Amino acid sequence: MSLVTPAPPVDVSGFDAAIERLSTGAKAWAAMSLGERGELIARTHDSVARVAERWTRTALDIKGLDPKSALAGEEWLSGPYATLAGFGTVAHSLATLAGGGSPIGSITPKKAPGGRLAWRVLPLDSREALLFHGFSAEVWTLPGVSEADVRTDTGADASRTGVSGGVGLVLGAGNITSIGPLDVLTELVVHHRATVLKINPTFANLLTVYRHALAPLIEADLLRVVQGGAAEGAYLCNHDGISHVHITGSVETHDAIVWGRGKDSATRRREGRPVLDKPITSELGGVSPVIVVPGEWTAADLRFQAENIISMRLHNAGHNCCAAQMIVIDAAWPQREEFVRELRAALTRVPSRTPWYPGSDQRLKDAARAHSGAETFSDGDRLLIQVQPDEVCPLTRTEYFAPVLGLVELDGGGARGLLDRAVEYVNRELAGTLSANILIAPAERRNLGAAFDEAVSRLDYGGIAINTWTGLAFLAPTATWGAFPGHTLDDAQSGIGIVHNALLMAHSERTVVTGPFRPFPRSVLNGEMTLFPKPPWFVTARSAASTGRKLSGYASGPSWAKLPSIFASAFRA
Repeated sequence: MSLVTPAPPVDVSGFDAAIERLSTGAKAWAAMSLGERGELIARTHDSVARVAERWTRTALDIKGLDPKSALAGEEWLSGPYATLAGFGTVAHSLATLAGGGSPIGSITPKKAPGGRLAWRVLPLDSREALLFHGFSAEVWTLPGVSEADVRTDTGADASRTGVSGGVGLVLGAGNITSIGPLDVLTELVVHHRATVLKINPTFANLLTVYRHALAPLIEADLLRVVQGGAAEGAYLCNHDGISHVHITGSVETHDAIVWGRGKDSATRRREGRPVLDKPITSELGGVSPVIVVPGEWTAADLRFQAENIISMRLHNAGHNCCAAQMIVIDAAWPQREEFVRELRAALTRVPSRTPWYPGSDQRLKDAARAHSGAETFSDGDRLLIQVQPDEVCPLTRTEYFAPVLGLVELDGGGARGLLDRAVEYVNRELAGTLSANILIAPAERRNLGAAFDEAVSRLDYGGIAINTWTGLAFLAPTATWGAFPGHTLDDAQSGIGIVHNALLMAHSERTVVTGPFRPFPRSVLNGEMTLFPKPPWFVTARSAASTGRKLSGYASGPSWAKLPSIFASAFRA
């Protein structure tokens, strides 16, 4: 049960004074040196650390979770940990720039298909290499952009002084507590905008937490945190003092802001006459696929990867913009039936959790009504729906933002055939371009060789995960987060622009994260030299709460001394 209290009425007259003060703050930011900016971000990082415990407890109350539950780890990781990692890394990047260095100075890129370069941004040092053993993240830059251009332009926007971007509006998400603060960080450091952060009504109880956590920015007149609903959001969007809008939400909300509502909105869209008179960037989610490349999997592999997919769907009760929604498998895979059995078993085995986000019940009902043969689990709170490859249905075009999981079988005829057909299918049939996942055994990946990387390059997604979840790309501060580039106001798909990117990399196209196919010790026993146990974001990880808390402590002040206790907790997963 959610413990959110209704947001009190907001007097919009207070917004005018706040925007005026922020305008002055933006000019003060423009006058700061890079060193001063980095110090301010570092102070904010320390301020977040001081309220991490209260932050997490408040989030658990909002989502109706027992603080003693392993699921409390979700709130530690996606709240304080992600925020601390983002602010800490950005502070370091600014200090590096202030000293005449480059945030990517130690990275040597490798070639990626299509004239791209792949820059390994995780791990960056020996501590990270041990902490995330077996995991990596690469930022792929745009085709044809040279290494020299990337190096020259990285950090260039953040390095500008004497330039004010005015006051921006961030319409915060209502599902993950770090999203709003991290969006504010991008607005300030990259775009030089002071910010009004309007928190979603679901996070009304976090208002004072955010204000305490981000106090250094507020005291510097670079941030105001306010609350309210659609009326307050509309007032702010159309305020003359707001120069830019950023939203994390649904494409429907984005389109309502840009084109308005009612019968005239379609005409305005067709004629290119938006009602919003200022630029907007966005992160809008989508229908995220999981491509399962056939191979010879053990019973333990089948079970683990089923839990991997179920965790991608059920994390945060299914209320994630990158939650898995469509599983793509090979109809001819000899282990197809075994794998689907394991999926059903995992959906049954994972303890029940009531979806908490407003409207979830109705979305589940709509999905069940729209797709005949939908299988129900957990007293109807989870759905598994099988569709045909040529079927036009809501499941492929609607981000349900609830525990709805689809399954489609393609005539692949093996690893190479399935991968090629799956890439074509998800690019063509599924709405959105935010995140895509691929599961492939190491033997099949070796056999495919360069053809595997070519297939990855053809996936039109801003975040791609191989044997892990794109949620890692969200958590990793050095990764980029956002839709595949090229969307427009009249076809926003998963949004326009990127956030996070704490290394301030230029010319990015996507982030590709990779993890081990098997957890330790099965990884080592099967030839994968990785020591990572079951990841703490798995909904079946028993020690996730302890691990999430300890990782947040590490992000508040990284040190070798903190690693042993993190490992001790993680290996109890």
